[in-house]
Amino acid sequence: MRGSAHLAIGLITGLAVASLVPQIPFSVAGIALAGFSSLAPDLDHPDSKLSHRLGFVHGYVRWAFGAAAVGLGAYAYFQLRPGPDQRLTYIAGLAFALVGVALQGGSARKLALLFTGLATVLAGLYAQFLWLSLIGAFISLAPFTGHRTWTHTLWATFFWTYIGYLANRSLGWRGIAHYAGAGYASHLVADSLTKAGVQWLRPLGLCFRIPLLSTGSKKGNMMEAAICVGYGLLVLGLAIGRIRF
Repeated sequence: MRGSAHLAIGLITGLAVASLVPQIPFSVAGIALAGFSSLAPDLDHPDSKLSHRLGFVHGYVRWAFGAAAVGLGAYAYFQLRPGPDQRLTYIAGLAFALVGVALQGGSARKLALLFTGLATVLAGLYAQFLWLSLIGAFISLAPFTGHRTWTHTLWATFFWTYIGYLANRSLGWRGIAHYAGAGYASHLVADSLTKAGVQWLRPLGLCFRIPLLSTGSKKGNMMEAAICVGYGLLVLGLAIGRIRF
């Protein structure tokens, strides 16, 4: 499914948690968290919506490698005498320059996500929030896995829910694990409705799919919209019924 459909389904799922799960307080922030969580599995794809948002520095990554190359070259020229050390520094500068040239599109965004994730890990360590460091670890590693592989599994869903559980204990905000876990799981369920399906139990190799749509096709886009509308009406109806009775 497209990112917009995943986001809509995630937000509706958050509304379902807020309205239908006993003892979970209604929370706009919780619904937004479910929407964010519904996009998290696609961090394994460099062109996903969330990858674009979190990898906001990807345009500067190549410049950073270029600056490092120039800096090493200048250091070798002005500070080192001719000899093995100078030659080695020139080679290191050339390596940085070549890496910077090679970083195009998706590869630059992967590296940007790695830096974003590592910064989040450090922020979590500094604030003594394990859950924040785990989110950073997820952001760092997910882009380097294959699309619809490890981030699209039951194990990743458990991991993301556990992060919510730790955040709940740390922040005292009841329901974080429910919103986060439900939003993440909604992504897997939605992708299971496509022809490619999802291997929920990887590495067992069992693919779960109900091939209702093909992502990117005109018919598939219409089916996505219909699913979102139908799901929204179902949740709304259940919520109204719960309020009445």
